[in-house]
Amino acid sequence: MLAAVLLLSGCSADSSGQGSGNSVETEGAVQEDTAGSTYKFVDVKGTEYEAACIEGLPLCSYDYGRLKEEDGFKYYTDKDGSRTSRIGIDVSEFQQPVDWSKVSAAGIEFAMVRVGYRGYGSAGKLVEDKMFRSHMDGALGAGLDVGVYFFSQAVSGEEALEEAQFVLGRIGEYDITYPVAFDTEEIKDDTARTDGLDRRQFTDNCIVFCDRIEEAGYDSMIYANMKWMAFTLELERLADYDKWYADYEPVPQCPYEFSMWQYTETGKVSGIDGSVDLNVYFEND
Repeated sequence: MLAAVLLLSGCSADSSGQGSGNSVETEGAVQEDTAGSTYKFVDVKGTEYEAACIEGLPLCSYDYGRLKEEDGFKYYTDKDGSRTSRIGIDVSEFQQPVDWSKVSAAGIEFAMVRVGYRGYGSAGKLVEDKMFRSHMDGALGAGLDVGVYFFSQAVSGEEALEEAQFVLGRIGEYDITYPVAFDTEEIKDDTARTDGLDRRQFTDNCIVFCDRIEEAGYDSMIYANMKWMAFTLELERLADYDKWYADYEPVPQCPYEFSMWQYTETGKVSGIDGSVDLNVYFEND
């Protein structure tokens, strides 16, 4: 666990949640003088990267000494040891069938369900996930809180807005109590229609999608891993949006604020055949 923490330097808060260096608390977030400093992290293949700290961006204030694991699920506690996080999964057509009553009985409290995706090809067709409606009905029927996400391949703000409208047109009949997330990420081992986009356009797409979702009365969220945050998004422009952070190291490597942590893609949950992504949703102490 400490190995992952020690890769962070310069702009990170230490594991007690107090910033290393000159830091202050601002509305629950650590603010620190980060000018000229850098931090290091590794990707899922173990390749190490170094990135410049973003001056003025709120830093992560979680104390990872309070991160616990029981029955294969991670959770976070307050200073008195009481759990202050929720345990969840994210699912798509790659998880089927699902026995949602068993999932609930196993201790899963929320599910992030994929609404759909845009194809990689030049046409960029919008496609509803084959299991979207089944997963929504099953998760809600089992008493889970539910949020949704959309896998984007938008190459413009117009397409990002189209994706948001695609999502809104499908979730209105459901009781959505968790965020509506914009999933934009690196396409490994394949070409993608977004390969030529610059950082500004990727960031613009996030803003357009999330703003439309918020206008419709839902909470928005941006899904990304550390490499995507460091080198693809203009993170300083996204400080006001919640982050769903993907990182499969023992503890998160992100030095900045985030609300949800996807900590494995090989989770095992009763009621689901094969692997499933597991998540921690942090609540304020």
